[in-house]
Amino acid sequence: MNMRFSVLASGSTGNAMYVESERTKLLIDAGLSGKKMEELFQTIGRSLSEVDAILVSHEHSDHIKGVGIVARKYNIPIYANEKTWKAMETSIGPVQTDQRFHLETGSNLSFQDLTVETFGVSHDAADPMFFVFHENNRKLALATDMGYVSDRIKGTLKEANALVFESNHDINMLRMGRYPWNVKRRILGDMGHVSNEDAALALADIITDKTRHIYLAHLSLDNNMKELAKMTAEQVLLEEGVTCGTGGVLLHDTDPYHPTSLQIV
Repeated sequence: MNMRFSVLASGSTGNAMYVESERTKLLIDAGLSGKKMEELFQTIGRSLSEVDAILVSHEHSDHIKGVGIVARKYNIPIYANEKTWKAMETSIGPVQTDQRFHLETGSNLSFQDLTVETFGVSHDAADPMFFVFHENNRKLALATDMGYVSDRIKGTLKEANALVFESNHDINMLRMGRYPWNVKRRILGDMGHVSNEDAALALADIITDKTRHIYLAHLSLDNNMKELAKMTAEQVLLEEGVTCGTGGVLLHDTDPYHPTSLQIV
């Protein structure tokens, strides 16, 4: 079986992603309640009882809300880097020693037939990191919660067959919106989130002939719309010489409440 994945939930209200290969099943973040996580797994025809490990990107609540609950109920090991462990310990509740594992930023770890590559991002958390998954010459990348997309990150994501990539906000919607200025400044800053336009410009540098699927992720409920994120991506990519749609790269929506269908990488 080829590597498959589902973006279970994506947005400021909660984030989670599922990745599986023939012998490995991973949950990346669990930013929703335990009950909601179970419902999301049922929707894609999978069970949390099958998950081999939970990988944690960083300690913000929209990524860890259900981590402790799910790990305790289903006896799943948790992997996070040292600074993230320290930052999230009081939030996720008690975790048994034999369920606590360290996966440091910049390191790789193999789970049987699936290898996980980690990389750091610029975000206002203790030590945020995201992941590239390798299996049988296929490559899947997850990159959200980035203040900006560095050349290092672009190089790490290049050659991916599928990407789940942040397209958080429309700059004009954010500037004109109801958020207080200090929040707007945080989002727009180098440790905040990537705008639709900046996401598309970064993707233009990342996409190669191998890239087939791009999932626009972590959209703001207040400062973005699915249609706007996709339209911006299509327009910028076209200007940069990248074809979207039939014969080119396929752009997909993600949702804060409903999972995407299982996609072969």
